[in-house]
Amino acid sequence: MMNRTRIQRILIYAAKCISGVLVVLFLSWLLDYPDVVWVLISVMLVLSPDGSDALTLAVTRIKANVIGAISGFLLLLCHPDLLITMSVAVCVTVVLCNLFNLEAATRTALAATIIVMTHEAGAHLWDTAVGRVLSVLTGCVLGLLITFIFHNRYTKQTAEMILSKTTDRGGE
Repeated sequence: MMNRTRIQRILIYAAKCISGVLVVLFLSWLLDYPDVVWVLISVMLVLSPDGSDALTLAVTRIKANVIGAISGFLLLLCHPDLLITMSVAVCVTVVLCNLFNLEAATRTALAATIIVMTHEAGAHLWDTAVGRVLSVLTGCVLGLLITFIFHNRYTKQTAEMILSKTTDRGGE
C-alpha cells in the first residue's frame, strides 16, 4: 500500500509532465511551430519527480543541457562528419559536466548534445542545429517555470487540501 506522501509525489510529477505537454503543444499551436518533439523532450528532461530539491535539480539539468547543446553545436561547426564530431562532442560533454560538478545531469546533457547534432538527410546542417539549440533552451525554460509553479508554497498548500479532501471522502 502506498503512503499519502508517495501518492502526492506521483500525482504532482504526473501533473508537471502533463502541464509540460499541454504548454508546449499550446505554444506550438499559438506560434505555428511544428517541430515540438525536441522542446517536449527537453521539458521532460528538466522535470523531476522529487519535491524536496526539484528546483535545484531543474537548474542543474538546465546547466547540463546548455553544456550539451553548446558542445554539440560548436563541434558540428568544426567538422560535419557525424561519426567523428558526435563521438568527440559526447566526450567533451561528459568532461565538461564533470568539471562543472554536474555529474547527476550528464545524461540530460548527452541527450541535448545528440538532439542538436542529429539532422534529417538533405536538411541544412546549420539551420537544423540552431533550431535544435533554441528548442532545447526553450524546453529548459518551460521545464524550470513548471517546476517553479508546482513547487512554490501556495501550490503545495492547494495540493495538500485537495488530497486531504479526497482521502477524507474515501474513508466515508
